[in-house]
Parts: sequence; C-alpha cells; structure tokens
Amino acid sequence: MEPIDFKVPPVIKTITYAGSPEAAFDRFTLEIGTWWPLASHSLGKLDNALSVAFDRLEAGGGLVERCRAGDRHVWGSIVAIDRPHLIRFTWHVGRQPDTAQLIEVTFDPGEDGTTTVTLTHSGWERLGDGASEARQGYNTGWDFVLAQYVATGRPL
Repeated sequence: MEPIDFKVPPVIKTITYAGSPEAAFDRFTLEIGTWWPLASHSLGKLDNALSVAFDRLEAGGGLVERCRAGDRHVWGSIVAIDRPHLIRFTWHVGRQPDTAQLIEVTFDPGEDGTTTVTLTHSGWERLGDGASEARQGYNTGWDFVLAQYVATGRPL
C-alpha cells in the first residue's frame, strides 16, 4: 500500500537579530549551546541535559545533545551551509532519522545593521498521523526557542 500524500504547511518564524548576518549566523551555529533552552527543550531536560552543539559546521555535521549520564543524541544533520546566509539541517529529535523534517534558517541583512532571521520547519508528512499535532507544538515551541536566541543574556 502506498503512503498517503498529504500536505502540512511549514512552520515559518521571522525575527530580527540586532547584529550583522555574520554575527547572527555565528550565534545560531557556533554559540547554540549558550542560548538553547536545554532545561525545557531537550531530551535530557533539566536534570540530565549538558550541552548542544553542531559537531562540524559542514554538510554531514550533526546537531548533538550530550547528557550528564553520558548519552549522546543526534538531533539532525547539516544538509547545506553557506555562512553567513543559510544553514539547512534535518531534524529528528527523539525520533528515528527516517522521520526527519527539514529546518532552514536564513540570515538576511537589514538596512539598519540588523539581520532578518527566518526559520522554516517543513517535512511534517514524514511523521504520519502525528504530523499536525507535532507541527502545532513546534509552532509555539520555536517562538520560545528563538526568543532565547535573540536575548542578550543567558537563556531564561
């Protein structure tokens, strides 16, 4: 039996980062471990989550969570990277890689020295029956995560 082809719209979030595309890109990639809210948005949660980082900033590099207990969870893998314009990576946090969605983050310069950062999370159909529910959760979840990204201090 062939899988049902259905469309779930992507989650698209656009924010303004107070800095150049280079700074915005580096904060999202190289500094992700300083702002990502691991206590609430990780597999290890508050008691076990230790860090999250891209292990290599190149195609094939992974986005990896490390836990105090020694576990290592690959959240996704870089598909394309073009500093400081975009990073595109698969996303399968807590799921098998064959259910991965796609995240693309673009960094566009503004006229006032800021950067427009657009995150597009697509490929919900790979989750089957739970696609719409997962999309709904991420729609609000990305708002919280991106608020941490643009915050000047430590994650809330």
